[in-house]
Amino acid sequence: MRKYFVAAVALSAVFLCAQPAAAQTPEVRVLASNGIKAVVEDLLPQSERAIGHRISVEYRPTANLKQEIDAGATFDVVIVTAESIAQMSKDGKTLGGEGTPISRVGVGIGIRKGAPRPDISTPEALKRALLNTKAIAYGPVGASLPYISRMLDTLGIADTMKAKTLLFDTSDGTNGAVADGKADFGMTLVSEILPAKGVELLGPFPPEFQGYVRFSAAVSASAKNPEAAAALIKFLEGPEAVASIKARGMKPH
Repeated sequence: MRKYFVAAVALSAVFLCAQPAAAQTPEVRVLASNGIKAVVEDLLPQSERAIGHRISVEYRPTANLKQEIDAGATFDVVIVTAESIAQMSKDGKTLGGEGTPISRVGVGIGIRKGAPRPDISTPEALKRALLNTKAIAYGPVGASLPYISRMLDTLGIADTMKAKTLLFDTSDGTNGAVADGKADFGMTLVSEILPAKGVELLGPFPPEFQGYVRFSAAVSASAKNPEAAAALIKFLEGPEAVASIKARGMKPH
């Protein structure tokens, strides 16, 4: 009987010693663009199992995240546009040049779920549809802005549309305005439209105005856990992530 008691005590001691070690396992801190949020969220449980660490993620537009990183924000992994990561690497904030390509995605238009679906398949059709809206919504910063601005300028309606443009700092704000009926069109990355509640994808921009935003990941030059950070990036670029990337309207790297 004493033998069993001693064994039980020993096992309990091992368990109690293991608990603090597990609790002290450092989490991997990720800063990610809103454009890839749906994919990262889909893959979060699998990612944590794959690397053996908890993962915390904060999402904001690429431009905002870059400003925060330039100001000294700490992180282990950043997932933003390839161009931004290339600049961060030059500035000594991240490792690996343009980083590791994860996915790419085009710009599209979201409408309220169940609303009429005007034709936007050609420049002429898109121009008519835009002029017939009561309001449109998009972000004043973000990866999709250059394509939206170029499209409006090329169609010659940039000034006309200013009077009925609602600007939101996040895609949630843009999609929310559409879902609530405040705007007829919400223009942002397709990957930000598809998961939005009360909103559906009307379609991508016509080929004449379409451009693909490339998202890449990089390890922080001052990562607290560079091995786990590199393992996370390897998982996100691997075959296990492809199905989620495609389901969210993106294309694999």
